[in-house]
Amino acid sequence: MRLLIAAVGRLKQGPERELAADYLKRAKAIGRNFGLRDIEIVEIRESRAQDAERRRTEESIAIANVVPEDAVVAMLDERGDNLDSAALAGLLRKWREEDRAAVCFVIGGADGLAQTLCERARLKLAFGASTWPHQLVRIMLLEQLYRAGTIFAGHPYHRA
Repeated sequence: MRLLIAAVGRLKQGPERELAADYLKRAKAIGRNFGLRDIEIVEIRESRAQDAERRRTEESIAIANVVPEDAVVAMLDERGDNLDSAALAGLLRKWREEDRAAVCFVIGGADGLAQTLCERARLKLAFGASTWPHQLVRIMLLEQLYRAGTIFAGHPYHRA
């Protein structure tokens, strides 16, 4: 199963980019042993439209264009479900066992996402009730994907 992270915005050079790269490398390495074929990040350019609705629409269209056909869409949303790490790992295992070709995690821009894209989401995932910067959300998601791999492996990194 392929994992794709479609994120509005770019990580600039610095500690956030380095930490994201580290967790991506770890997740790819451990994931290969458990049928996670690849983990890819696609950075979507932020819209420069003056109107928030137009920005949402443009960014959502760009995201929709990179979501693989028949992929499970999992959207990061502060109003989404707060899953613990084992539950997220369980969903990934379930989707892998269903022979899903891909899971696409979507991280929208500052203005959110168009309703039509939100409706495609099979999972709306939150990292708590707080609002987080998109850069940190990406890092936290990558860490959780790495953690899911360690849970599959029975590795001591994850301690319940």
